[in-house]
Amino acid sequence: QVQLVESGGGFVQAGGSLRVSCAASGSIFRINVMGWYRQAPGKQRELVASITSRGTTNYADSVKGRFTISRDNDKNTVYLQMNSLKPGDTAVYYCNADILVSGSYFSHGYWGQGTQVTVSS
Repeated sequence: QVQLVESGGGFVQAGGSLRVSCAASGSIFRINVMGWYRQAPGKQRELVASITSRGTTNYADSVKGRFTISRDNDKNTVYLQMNSLKPGDTAVYYCNADILVSGSYFSHGYWGQGTQVTVSS
């Protein structure tokens, strides 16, 4: 019923920039919080940034000042602009959204398939 499709990952040298996008589609009534998580090899998945439907943002300390999350509510899309990338940012980046499906009483969290971001030193 609901799909999250990510795009924009890739390979970049340290100090470079990338932007990843995540578009939600399906029988969506409302999207609450949207966020980006990442998982590096051998590590647990961690929250990178989140944004509420009203635009309130939250960032992991490790990315503050370098990453910016934003969303377009008309397009059901969330973006993550990543600047001053470091090798430590290398991970699979996953989109997450808390979505109320049309006809449902409760919202649920949905995940995208993930997009690889690799930063070389």
